[in-house]
Amino acid sequence: MTWTPTSWRTKPAAQQVGYSDNEALARVLAEMASLPPLVTSWEVENLKSHLAKAARGETFVLQGGDCAESFDDCRSEPIAAKLKILLQMSLVLVHGTRKPVVRIGRIAGQYAKPRSADVETRGDVTLPAYRGDIINRDGFTPEDREPDPTLMLRAYERAALTLNFIRALLDGGFADLHHPEYWDVSFAHGSPNAAQYERIVESIRESLDFVSAITGVENEVLRRVDIYTSHEALALPYEQAQTRRVPRRPGYYNLSTHFPWIGMRTAQLDGAHVEFFRGIRNPLGIKLGPGMTDEWLTGLLDVLDPEREPGRITLIHRMGASKIAEKLPPLVETVRRAGRTVLWVCDPMHGNTETTPQGIKTRRFDNIVSELEQSFEVHEKLGSRLGGVHIELTGENVTECVGGARGLTEADLAHAYKSRVDPRLNYEQALETALRIARHLRPGT
Repeated sequence: MTWTPTSWRTKPAAQQVGYSDNEALARVLAEMASLPPLVTSWEVENLKSHLAKAARGETFVLQGGDCAESFDDCRSEPIAAKLKILLQMSLVLVHGTRKPVVRIGRIAGQYAKPRSADVETRGDVTLPAYRGDIINRDGFTPEDREPDPTLMLRAYERAALTLNFIRALLDGGFADLHHPEYWDVSFAHGSPNAAQYERIVESIRESLDFVSAITGVENEVLRRVDIYTSHEALALPYEQAQTRRVPRRPGYYNLSTHFPWIGMRTAQLDGAHVEFFRGIRNPLGIKLGPGMTDEWLTGLLDVLDPEREPGRITLIHRMGASKIAEKLPPLVETVRRAGRTVLWVCDPMHGNTETTPQGIKTRRFDNIVSELEQSFEVHEKLGSRLGGVHIELTGENVTECVGGARGLTEADLAHAYKSRVDPRLNYEQALETALRIARHLRPGT
């Protein structure tokens, strides 16, 4: 079948909603299609080349950000905090890997979330599930839960504002993080790893100061970095509206983001999402959970990357700490037998979600780190390579995941639990994760 930006509509579409006003939906999509793109095709191609290098072991990928962005958080403080922790984590990983780090934010578009149930019941009332700010609102009323196509325009506007602020921060020198006051590892005081973390941070400071001194340039290279955007391309009408041809390049680009990914719930070979993904020129992420089979994965690779293009496919595995040793090796062997070079990335968050007796969703820091460490070991044992990590995080001091150097407990979750969907690592836990990875990659540090 010939591909077009709308050919996905001929396929069964999972995780989609019905809009009651089709004329309003058509108006929104037409307006979005006429607006400027959020990203550019040359940025997309640059990222693809970086991901190809990561697949060859020449760079390392850090992908991180919110589980689901909120329109309310399109403010300077949370955006800057998120950018700060991504930059600091990336410097820690540069130190650990001795390689360049590609920074990808789950940002400026992560407004939709897949749901395990179409409805939510509270007491005697049952309403449609909240599917993210791009679809409906999280208030528990019929009006809030009604899918509203104008929210896609709001999502576009919020994404544009977020990107504009990020680019302004980076151009203004926000990435110059060699100043000691920008670093805070006081959370580790009293923990067995405290001295090691301090040594890593001090080594990073000294390295940055050394580069500045010998170049004679006031940190120009260090002050300017690239941040790419990513989100799960779940709401297909939104993705379709920003998909277009560009001058002097073949094919179509989804210019709502640099790096869209497809989740397990929408990765059916005969489904609408796979149909949409196969026709865009962006690099693609594919989430792999415990239910992924050899045949399913082989089919996805054949459909989504028939030309075996370097940098095209990133496989993001999220098995859970208790299942990674069993579930990951067969998939690695499947890719090897197919003769493919892909980028392997570990998402240690989604397979380790649990619910407390009080009904609060959380994740245990020890399980997150365990899955990361096991992933490195599995790939190394099989002669493969783990080329990146995918983390749900915030730069704020929330209390959503338990554990870490401060030893947050389930009782602490009530203090600052802000996520509407899934629990995120806070600033301290995210930085500690990067420090633990660096320690794993360079045991002598």
